[in-house]
Amino acid sequence: MTPYFTELFGNPSSIHAVGQQARYALDEARDRVARVLNCRAREVVFTGGGTESDNAAIVGVATALQETGNHIITTSVEHHAVLHTCQHLESQGYDVTYLPVDSDGIVQPDAVSRAITDRTTLVSVMYANNEIGVVNPIPEIAPGGQAAGLFHTDAVQAAGYLDLDVRKLGVDLLSLSGHKFHGPKGTGVLFIRRGAPFLPFLLGGGQERERRSGTENIPGIVGLSVALETANSQREESSRHCAALRDRIVDQVLARVRGSRLNGHPTQRLPNNANFSFPGVEGEPILLGLDMAGVAASSGSACSSGSLEPSHVLLALGQSAEVARGSLRLTLGKDNTDEQVDYLLDVLVDLVERLRQLPSLTTAGS
Repeated sequence: MTPYFTELFGNPSSIHAVGQQARYALDEARDRVARVLNCRAREVVFTGGGTESDNAAIVGVATALQETGNHIITTSVEHHAVLHTCQHLESQGYDVTYLPVDSDGIVQPDAVSRAITDRTTLVSVMYANNEIGVVNPIPEIAPGGQAAGLFHTDAVQAAGYLDLDVRKLGVDLLSLSGHKFHGPKGTGVLFIRRGAPFLPFLLGGGQERERRSGTENIPGIVGLSVALETANSQREESSRHCAALRDRIVDQVLARVRGSRLNGHPTQRLPNNANFSFPGVEGEPILLGLDMAGVAASSGSACSSGSLEPSHVLLALGQSAEVARGSLRLTLGKDNTDEQVDYLLDVLVDLVERLRQLPSLTTAGS
């Protein structure tokens, strides 16, 4: 990325030599991404991240087909970049169906087919869930969605661990975010199948074949493309490495932390994700305790003004609000080690037991 911050700083829309150097880098980056997605280079649109890619896919198709229909199908466990966009469209007069999931968090293909109406124009189902890591059978779901309109998948969590071949997946639109596969933050990709109806919501200079105006972020795009190419080439090795560590974590946590439960399907999940609930303890003190011990973890819950809200994903799985507040998401990467897993397990087991002995930190009714 470094040269494109300095001597190769040109605008790729300019016709002078410096601009054309930037254009060459942009074209090369687009080719790299297209090879990973197994699509045409012109079907790759660079964005400012996964949120923009999700927003653009949903709004772009919905507005392009608004005279055909106003019904959108998505799921109750999507990332907020999808859910909030759909809720916004509802306020504009669109009709949205939020499909339920089974107890493991997986979307059943026939649920999509049953929800389709003659007004359906778009179906959006995530490839892998960002909280509990479950992987949806997109090749089985997509044909049902395409029978009614276009099919979009949020594949942000899948990059680097799952096959992103859009032909095999059978999707019309696919969203990615650069920082999820060791690329720079603030970069993203939106695959749009050639011929798919789409109206941009960023207007101006008509960049990205008039699908996303704004001068392209050449350093970020170059970094994203190389990171995606690298992550894809190391996908099998990284998946094996992370899955081995994840399985150790799952086995040990379930064995050593009384009452703990694994959220999501036990095997149909990302190799680097483990999500647990610990009845009797809220997620926030667990996160704070782990952070003080040098362990960076997350929760499916969001803390706002001192109030810990339960994860919408865990609620959709049928968990109570009390149990859902005690969730912990552990996400592994290619650089994690067995020694780090050993340390995590020792810290976590002790932490949960200590928190359970503090009535002020337990959930109501536990």
